[in-house]
Amino acid sequence: MTQYVKQATASAPTSAVSTEDVKSTVTAVIADVRARGDRAVREYSERFDNWAPSSLRLTREQIGASIARVPEQTLADIETVQNKVRRFAQLQKQSLNGFEAEVEPGVILGQKNIPVNAVGAYVPGGRYPLLASAHMTILTAKVAGVKRVAAATPAAGGVIPDASIAAMHMAGADEIYLMGGVQAISALALGTETIAPVDMIVGPGNAYVAEAKRELFGEVGIDLFAGPTEVLIIADEHADPFLIAVDLLSQAEHGPDSPAILVTTSAALAEQVLIEIDEQLLSLPTRAIAGAAWRDHGEIIVVDDLDEAYELGDRLASEHVQILTADPRDALGKMTNYGALFLGENTCVSFGDKVIGTNHVLPTKLAARYTGGLWVGKFLKTVTFQEVTSAAASAQLGELLGRAARAENFEGHARSGDLRAARLNGERPAWALTPVPGS
Repeated sequence: MTQYVKQATASAPTSAVSTEDVKSTVTAVIADVRARGDRAVREYSERFDNWAPSSLRLTREQIGASIARVPEQTLADIETVQNKVRRFAQLQKQSLNGFEAEVEPGVILGQKNIPVNAVGAYVPGGRYPLLASAHMTILTAKVAGVKRVAAATPAAGGVIPDASIAAMHMAGADEIYLMGGVQAISALALGTETIAPVDMIVGPGNAYVAEAKRELFGEVGIDLFAGPTEVLIIADEHADPFLIAVDLLSQAEHGPDSPAILVTTSAALAEQVLIEIDEQLLSLPTRAIAGAAWRDHGEIIVVDDLDEAYELGDRLASEHVQILTADPRDALGKMTNYGALFLGENTCVSFGDKVIGTNHVLPTKLAARYTGGLWVGKFLKTVTFQEVTSAAASAQLGELLGRAARAENFEGHARSGDLRAARLNGERPAWALTPVPGS
C-alpha cells in the first residue's frame, strides 16, 4: 500500500512566467531573427544579456585570452572530465556497426551511420554557467564525426564566461558565439548574414530556450524536449537518510520547479529523511531555490516492497534514478523507464551531471518511457541502401511488387514492378503496348 509522508504541493512544475508568455515571446523573437538576422540577434543580446559587440563570434585571439584567464586547476579539471566523456562516447560509437548482406540471391541490403553535418550546441550561462554541457554536447558530436559544431553561450550581464569558452574550445567547437537565449537558438537554426545555419540544435536551457527548440523542431533536429531536472531515489531500510537528503537537495537546486522524490520501503527512513532535509536546507547556500523545489515538488512515498518501488519508479519515468538498496543492480533487470540509473551509495547523480563521463542531457516529463538521452547515436543518421544485382531477382521482386501495389490501388508502383519483371525476357509490360485512350 502506498503511503505519502510528503506530497508535492504543486501539481506540475511552475515558472515565474506563464507558458503563454513564454510562447508569445519566443515566437516573436524567432520571427524577428528570421527577418532581420544579425541585427535582431545583437539587439536581443543587448536587451537580455547587456552584450552587443560588433561581432558575436569570438576570434582565435579572444578565445586564447579567455583561456589564459582560467585558473590552471580548472583547465586541468576540464581536460580530465572531457577525457572521461570522450572515452564513454567512443565506446558508444564502437557499439554501432553498419552492415551489408546478400539477403537472397542477387539482393543486397545494407545500413550505415552518417554523422549530421552541422550541429549547434547551446551552453547555458548566467546563474549556472554549465561547463559540463560543453563536454556533453560539443565533444559527443565531434566523437560522432560531426564536421561543424557551432557553440553558443551568453555573456550574461556583459561578463565574458571564460571557463565556458575554455570548455567549448577544448571540446572541439569549430565556432564559438557569445549569444544566449532564444536569439542564439534562432540564429543557429535559421542562420544569419554571418552565421551559417545548422542541421541540429542540442543542449539544455531555460523555459525560453526549450520553447525555441520546440518551435524550430522540423526546420532543424533537436536532442530532446527538455523540462526541469528530476531525481528519484529508491531506497530500502539499509540506506543512509543523511546521504539521501544530500542527494535529493543536490538536484533540487537546479531550479525551483525540479521534482525530487524518495520512494522507500521503510517508514522510519522516510521520517528521518524529512527531518534531515529541513536541517540541511538551513545551511545550503542555494536553499532559496532548492527549498522552493522541495516545498512545491518534493515527495516521500512509502511502499510495501522493492517490487512495488520499481513499478512506481517506472510509472514516474524520472530523468535520474538513484538506487540505494542492498542489491542496487537488481534495478537493471526490474526497471525500464528512466533517463539514467545511479547504482549504490558510492554513486551520486551529481557524478553524472558533472564528471563521470556519461551524458547528462536526459529525458524529462515522462519522456523516458520512449527515449533515452543524448548520446553519440543522436548525431548519426542511420540510413539504408539496397541493390539488386540479378535480373532474375529483380523480376521476382517486380512480380511481387505488381501484386502488392495493386492491392493498395497504387498502379504507378505496380508498373515499376511490371517493367522489371518483363525486362527479364527482353519484353515490355502489357500495359505499355496498349494505346492510350483517346489518342
